[in-house]
Amino acid sequence: MPLTEFQQEYLHNCSHRWNVKTGATRSGKTYLDCAVTIPKRICAARGEGLLVLMGNTLGTLERNVLSLMRELWGPDLVGVIRTSAAGNVVQLFGKKVYVLGADNKKHIARIQGAAFEYAYGDEITTWDEGVFQMLKSRLSCPHSHFDGTCNPESPTHWFKKFLDSDADIYCQAYTIDDNPTLPAQFVADLKKEYTGTVYYNRFILGQWMAANGVIYRLLADSLAAGDGRFFWPADKPLHPWRVRIGVDFGGNGSKHAFVATAILPGYSGVVGLASQRIDPVAQDADFLADRLLEFCMAVFARWGEIQFIFCDSAEQTLINHIRARLRRCKLSWLADRVENSAKIRINDRIRLTCILMGGGRFWLLPEAATLRDALATALYSGKHPGVDERLDDGSTDIDTLDAYEYTIERDFKRLTNT
Repeated sequence: MPLTEFQQEYLHNCSHRWNVKTGATRSGKTYLDCAVTIPKRICAARGEGLLVLMGNTLGTLERNVLSLMRELWGPDLVGVIRTSAAGNVVQLFGKKVYVLGADNKKHIARIQGAAFEYAYGDEITTWDEGVFQMLKSRLSCPHSHFDGTCNPESPTHWFKKFLDSDADIYCQAYTIDDNPTLPAQFVADLKKEYTGTVYYNRFILGQWMAANGVIYRLLADSLAAGDGRFFWPADKPLHPWRVRIGVDFGGNGSKHAFVATAILPGYSGVVGLASQRIDPVAQDADFLADRLLEFCMAVFARWGEIQFIFCDSAEQTLINHIRARLRRCKLSWLADRVENSAKIRINDRIRLTCILMGGGRFWLLPEAATLRDALATALYSGKHPGVDERLDDGSTDIDTLDAYEYTIERDFKRLTNT
């Protein structure tokens, strides 16, 4: 694939110590690095120090970078991650390259004291700040370079402050329209999905924008206007393809929450089928199990299916009790379908629901009233500058939000078609 003008501009100017591409998603930032930048840096290495690839986790680094490089260059030149006594390594273009998760500074401490001749950074704004500070001290060879990419976050984010400093930085900012190779319909759909959210500014316009106020503005405005766009039409048959139930456990001022969600055929959308929120009774696991079984019975009676029950993974004792109670009821087969929640990052869960709402692929039934209200009143806290944080002080219904998100988080890629 020929390089865009913006990508060629980066190659002409990326001779600085720090070379960073920020901006819109799918704008060609990572593709350029996998196709050209990383191979050139590795092949030009002089043996002055270690070669390192860093991402939020090893999983995201494999998905975002290594798998694409393997596609472009083949498995002979781009190996797979291997675990050794010295850490996780991968063979790239005949050289040993360390791979590190940057979500916790203990990962980089495993190779304490080593100098980095070359480091590549993926999704830098998701890193632990301490990791980046340690990296700065390691990039100490005469020939050291860093290449990295990120999507913008808040303008007070620690990495934005670094980019605005007087360090030796070349920074290039992309919008979605800087990648002319993307299909026009895809770009139009992406813009529609992010309309009305902070993600439009960040992932479409490439702007550093603070997240504040109402999270799901489209839904809140729709409910205020009474236009009904997020309610499944009463005259339209609903045929769920998958039905999941999410369970969040209450305590310390929070409540138990149950949410039933339908996944539509081909992951084309989701429907909130029913929701319930109840006060916990202290030390009474049977009370919780009774209410959940009643909820499951009602969902199964109406829709004829429950694929999984996803529960808050922090409460294994309660989960085991629910399994035991299920084995003794009419839904005994469900006992083997009780799973732990995946608990992906909360901001990724928020982004998923924003995409579904913006793309016209999210609906509610009247029986999901507590879910409707929880989504419509969800807020960003704004308490910690530079951090996207959902308000969780008891004034909003976080319990129902969590339960709902457990039902869809495992299908982030399928539901976003990414």
